[in-house]
Amino acid sequence: MIHKYFKIIVALLISSVSILNLNAQSRNDRLLDKVERQTFEYFWSGAEPNSGLARERINMDDIYPENDKNVVTTGGSGFGLMALVAGLDRGYISKKEGRDRFYKILHFLENADRFHGAWPHWMYGETGKVKPFGNNDNGGDLVETSFLLQGLLAVREYYKLENNSDTFIVNTINRLWEEVDFNWYRNNKNVLYWHWSPDKQWIMNFPIHGFNECLIMYVLGASSSKHAISLTDYNDGWAENGAIKKVTNYKKDTLFAHMQGNPPYGGPLFWTHYSFLGLNPRGLKDAFIDYGENNITMSKINYQWCVDNPKEYKGYSASNWGLTASYSVAGYAAHAPNLNDDLGVISPTAAISSIVYTPKESITAINYWNAKLKDKVWGKYGFYDAFSINDDWYPQKYLAIDQGPEVVMIENYRSGLLWKLFMAAPEVKDGLDKLGFTYKK
Repeated sequence: MIHKYFKIIVALLISSVSILNLNAQSRNDRLLDKVERQTFEYFWSGAEPNSGLARERINMDDIYPENDKNVVTTGGSGFGLMALVAGLDRGYISKKEGRDRFYKILHFLENADRFHGAWPHWMYGETGKVKPFGNNDNGGDLVETSFLLQGLLAVREYYKLENNSDTFIVNTINRLWEEVDFNWYRNNKNVLYWHWSPDKQWIMNFPIHGFNECLIMYVLGASSSKHAISLTDYNDGWAENGAIKKVTNYKKDTLFAHMQGNPPYGGPLFWTHYSFLGLNPRGLKDAFIDYGENNITMSKINYQWCVDNPKEYKGYSASNWGLTASYSVAGYAAHAPNLNDDLGVISPTAAISSIVYTPKESITAINYWNAKLKDKVWGKYGFYDAFSINDDWYPQKYLAIDQGPEVVMIENYRSGLLWKLFMAAPEVKDGLDKLGFTYKK
């Protein structure tokens, strides 16, 4: 009889735990949908009205530097295109609304300034003319263009689906994509350069070597049907003739990629986000690096650094973590886990966009900000760009390049949608094969 009652009690306890777990999961699902949906609005209702593209920034205090309120960002708009696909697929907007927005965007991109097929970093939303990013940066930006193409190809694959087909969208994206001359941006060397200007030429002199946010540029360069780069360009440029494989350690975590600039424990977390909004990092390996494992490790180190809190900042904890490039108490800064680049500033996009690598730690942080900091860090377009409990600093500002990865990576965590679409592009498969990648089919 005692044994019978014992079994009943155990069964009731197991049932109670299961119900609690289900309730917690349901709460987390609702919270993730809240964050995804509200952040999506940055690219929907917050878009620049003439172009339909993403504004570089939206400041809720209405103070804009250099009167750039209607400046659109090329890379951030690429992330925004993927966010629009996620919102469309989730029913946040109707099919007609989505199609109309993509028509507007494509008409704008067709007529905007391009340089050997590549768009500039910034454009004026009213005209499509280049807004110089700097004195010598007034031409094509191949990295930002690659982020835009990543989004365009995901849109194209979405509109190739039988129940959603649209020949204008598909054909226009094909033409824009084929016109980007990756080979030109080699500058006759075995490496890809970030910039080219019609009057300043190669004065920016920024060849891309080693791990950073730019892997997508090399993959798309190899994938181009008309202006492709070679395996030699990839190996000599990105992979640094094999030197990209370099072991560094933080406690029990080991990184295997040589990081551009040699940060000791991994750079800002956007390096693990931007290229991997479309490129599925799970099982993604070239001859040198397992990018999925490397990105997980980099995210875990970032988390553990904040937990360890070697600079003893107020507010850092297992619930409040995440270092990446964002607004900062000292202007704009690339926050990272090292003594020089940790300024006591938490950037929500760091943890949120890492949800595909550190789901437990990311969801814990999202719950903490939602429940404890509330309106200090939350506004019209989701979580604000950055804050510091240590400095009692809570600016009400947003950046497209930080909001976009949040929507896309939450969606990839929930459904894998953007990974499935981008990885379905036949040119991307060909490019990855050409570069010797193994990847999730």
